[in-house]
Amino acid sequence: MKLFFHLLSLPTLLFFFFFLHAGVSIGPLQFTHPLDPLTKQEITLIQTIILSKYPTKTNTVNFHYVGLDDPDKATVLKWLSTAARTSRNAFVIAIVNSQVHELTINLRTSQVVSDNIHRGNGFPTLTVEEQSEALQLPFKHGPFVESIEKRGVNLSEVVCSGFSVGWYGETQSKRVLRIECFLKEGTVNIYVRPINGITIVADLEQMKIVEYHDHFVVPVPKVENTEYRASHLQPPFGPKLHSFASHQPQGPGFSIKGHSVSWANWKFHIGYDVRAGVIISTASIYDPEVHKSRSVLYRGYISELFVPYQDPSEDWYYKTFFDAGEFGFGQSMVSLEPLHDCPPQAQFLDVTVAECDLIREVRSDVTLIVRSVVTVGNYDNVLDWEFKTSGSIKPAISLSGMLEVKAVNITHNDEIKEEQHGILVSEHSIGVYHDHFYIYHLDFDIDGVDNSFEKTSLKSVQVSDNSSKRKSYWTTSSEILKSESDAKIKLGFSPAELVLVNPNKKTSTGNNVGYRLVPNAAAHPLLTEDDYPQKRGAFTNYNVWVTPYNKTEKWAGGLYVDQSRGDDTLAVWTQQNRGIENKDIVLWYVVGIHHVPCQEDFPIMPLLSTGFELRPTNFFERNPVLKTLSPGFVEWPGCEKP
Repeated sequence: MKLFFHLLSLPTLLFFFFFLHAGVSIGPLQFTHPLDPLTKQEITLIQTIILSKYPTKTNTVNFHYVGLDDPDKATVLKWLSTAARTSRNAFVIAIVNSQVHELTINLRTSQVVSDNIHRGNGFPTLTVEEQSEALQLPFKHGPFVESIEKRGVNLSEVVCSGFSVGWYGETQSKRVLRIECFLKEGTVNIYVRPINGITIVADLEQMKIVEYHDHFVVPVPKVENTEYRASHLQPPFGPKLHSFASHQPQGPGFSIKGHSVSWANWKFHIGYDVRAGVIISTASIYDPEVHKSRSVLYRGYISELFVPYQDPSEDWYYKTFFDAGEFGFGQSMVSLEPLHDCPPQAQFLDVTVAECDLIREVRSDVTLIVRSVVTVGNYDNVLDWEFKTSGSIKPAISLSGMLEVKAVNITHNDEIKEEQHGILVSEHSIGVYHDHFYIYHLDFDIDGVDNSFEKTSLKSVQVSDNSSKRKSYWTTSSEILKSESDAKIKLGFSPAELVLVNPNKKTSTGNNVGYRLVPNAAAHPLLTEDDYPQKRGAFTNYNVWVTPYNKTEKWAGGLYVDQSRGDDTLAVWTQQNRGIENKDIVLWYVVGIHHVPCQEDFPIMPLLSTGFELRPTNFFERNPVLKTLSPGFVEWPGCEKP
């Protein structure tokens, strides 16, 4: 597994890229930091120690987790300041003769420190090897072969995949795997061609099928339009993107020692865990005011990912996956494609990890950004419109400049005796609380002038008739909003998808073509609606508005804003409650930031950013990136494509 870094400098932009790359380790790094991941030699040592205790001649041993046993935090912090010698232990979860063992091993003395048997609920992370073995069982199972023949499918074109089964109130559980199969004939995109109606459950201890049912027969989805590999796609193609290159004549700007990285004013450590994947540790930032680095983040990683699907039927109810704990983020990493997923001049770190063979396809993510900088008084507004080959448009706002400060006769927080309506950001200077609300006028013409506004609400449904082992799921309910009042929406209170659709144009499968608003975190005004400033800014009372097109309705705050009284705003126009169904309509979207100043904002603030996405939703028949030809690459020294 490899991690890589890249710093790309452009005339007005600065980006820091961090990617993951799984691959064959070309050599272990020497242990230099107490949180360094285990090296290849250490993993080999662990295996030797455990197998000497439980010889394979008389025992069955399977390793389900092998990772660093983290030193105490105090020990690590002491090492950072004094480089004092630390312990180096590994933690292992292994199944020995069907019993789950938790072992701690001292890697300096090669001794087993502890060996405890887990007797509680739950099982270890599934291994790649046992899943691979279980997935071959159906092909030797007579009823499955008969089921495939009944469907008129060639058995040699069938592949299977494993799924965790969850827990639904059973008093006893066994280590089993649910198996589903797919038809690979004509495509490598197997997951779009499921062979449904068959239930297969394999016991991982006995490594045999313990449950099999063929419930029903449904057609396997067709192979047409499932191809995604550039080399296999047929014309016509979209426009070819121009070649691009990056060049860093002064080098990458960062340094790597072992697994420790230094860049600009940052220092941090990168670790790896077979379950969590990438781990960021001991991140600190240099403060020039005090002439030292200051800690920011001791440990950061993905602890879990919960993915519950919302179909309670027999074939789907169990699909409530915990991707890290059941399958392992770290062991699920796949290789990145050089010069596609990772930019030129990338540098890599090696760690040891098992990997499996996968077919992957990548496209270069090249975007066009139209940028303007608007300076109004003390603030600089960097406004971007990013256009992506996927069809998405991503408006973004970044704020910088100087705070609006209030002068006070205060030099320390202890002197504050009454409400100052802000933060003491420097001596005698209060950075006053304030808001930034931007309202976008988005006149959509989705495949034509006449459009509608569709709201799809997500709602919970309880299963009370014992038709499923699930007790609940969520589903959707869609409606076309008919009037301006219907379309006034405050985001963040109930989940919903908001899509501008053309009801007069449909895809080949019958969906309305459209574009979805993908908002950022919603900000709502905190002033009361009868407050005079809020009357003038009443267009912020809702995050989303929709009006019929009217070329005179361009300015949400009115045509004459100086000393206005709020009688010519978007909030006033929409009181007409005009119809908006299948008409030329305008979407208004409010992006807000509540700004609580801090000392880092003084004397000039770093960029504070927000944004949103306008994303095609059933606008294309399939992913348009598939037929966007990748740009050519310009070779640079030290950046050869393998």
